[in-house]
This record gives sequence, C-alpha cells and structure tokens, in this order.
Amino acid sequence: MSWQPSPDWTPLTAGTGQATGGVWRTPSAEVVKRLVPGVTDPRHHAYWERQALVAESGVVACTPGLRAPACTGVQRDADGITLRMAYTPPYDWSPEALAAALGRFAASSVAEPAWGARDVLRDRLRTVERRGGWAALGGLSTPAIAELWRRREAALDVLDALPRVPTHGDAHPVNLLGRDGDEVVAIDWEQFGLGPAGFDLGYLLLGTDAPLDAVVEDGAARCGAVLVAAYTGVSRAAWALGQPEPGDHVERLERLAPIVDEAVSHAS
Repeated sequence: MSWQPSPDWTPLTAGTGQATGGVWRTPSAEVVKRLVPGVTDPRHHAYWERQALVAESGVVACTPGLRAPACTGVQRDADGITLRMAYTPPYDWSPEALAAALGRFAASSVAEPAWGARDVLRDRLRTVERRGGWAALGGLSTPAIAELWRRREAALDVLDALPRVPTHGDAHPVNLLGRDGDEVVAIDWEQFGLGPAGFDLGYLLLGTDAPLDAVVEDGAARCGAVLVAAYTGVSRAAWALGQPEPGDHVERLERLAPIVDEAVSHAS
C-alpha cells in the first residue's frame, strides 16, 4: 500500500520544492513534509533527499543567525521520505533583521557536506540558456539587461572567486519564518550548501522592498548579493512572461534596475 497522509492532518500551503509531495500540520503541532524521488545528483540544487539529510545531520540545528526547526523524525520507505519537524510559529521580522541574521549565518563555521548544493546560479543560468535566454523580455529589456546577459560567464567567474560561506539557498522571507531568541528559524532547506558570499542576501533582496543599502553594505557580500539578485530576478521575469499567472516578477523588473546597473559593473 502506498504512503498516504493521515486523515486528521491539515494541509499547509508551504513547500513548493521539486521534491515536495505535500506538507501538513498534525493535531500534535508537528509539521510533516513528504519528499518524493526526483533529482539524484547530490550536488544539484534540487537534490531530492537534501532536506532530510539536513534534518538528520543536525548541521544547522544550532547555527547562529539561521537554524532549522527541531527534527522529530525521518522515515524512509519505497516511495519517498517522511520528514517530521516541530511547528514553527511565524514571526514578523524586518528585512534589516533578516539581513543581519543571514550575515551571522554566513559567518558561521559549517563543514561542507558531500550532499550540499553547489553552483546553484550556474545551473539555473544553463537552464535559462536552453530555454532561449532572456529573449522573452522583448521590449522590457534594457541596454543594461542585455549587457548583463552578455557578461554572464564573467559574472559566474566573479562569484566563484568570492569566499564560500554557508547558504540556506532560498532565503525568501516566506522561508525565514520563525524566531528562536535572536535567531531566525528557517524552513525549506532544499538548496542548502556552501555558496558565494552574499548569495542569501541576493534572494532576500528579491523578496523585500528594502533598499539595497539597508540590506547589505559594501564588500564581497554586496558583490555576491547584487549579482545573484540581478541574474535571478531578470531570469524570473523572463520565465514569468510565458506563464498564465506571472505573479509580480515582471512588475519587480523595473525596481531591479539599480541592482542590474550595479551588477553590470561587477561582471567584468
């Protein structure tokens, strides 16, 4: 008999990763996430077992700045993995507080596991290339966006040269959910690994309306954040134009202009 959720579990809307087969809250205030087989390359950003391995290893259970919810069980079967975690009540963090927490996490000492994500932006840009690049933007493109695309290999080289630091991998505010004292309790560690300084801050920039200067100061982290935000944000807008419900990715493209301009200056 195939795995099925208990009828007394309440479905939650969170959890949109490629390996996520559903997320529920139990009457005992646990969160149950079902992981289904998918990408098998342990270095790929969407490796299907990574969230369970993060929970089992405890690698980010007590890290400063950012930490994972307490794991209450990991069960494997022929059809997938059932991950159980403590429920995380949401907390209303400011973008500045989230940025500070991500900075503390990036500065922490975490040994890179053999299954940690690598080359996330490079993999995503290769996918964008196979789908025609940013041509879908059409008249929404600008000279700076066109130049950014032309310089993409140089930008990846710049990111490769930055310090490698612990990264959540999808540091959108919806995943930076709870609070444990001064630390953020984060969910959805599917893309956890070591990446270029500023990677998580780049994703945070895309998920908030906070000014760039309020989120990150000058230095290596700013360079990484700007490059990650620019390439990711423009790629999302190009993808969204082909979707029935594009969301706010295209709307955000205009607000990305200062970040795109700065990214071009770094991609040399």
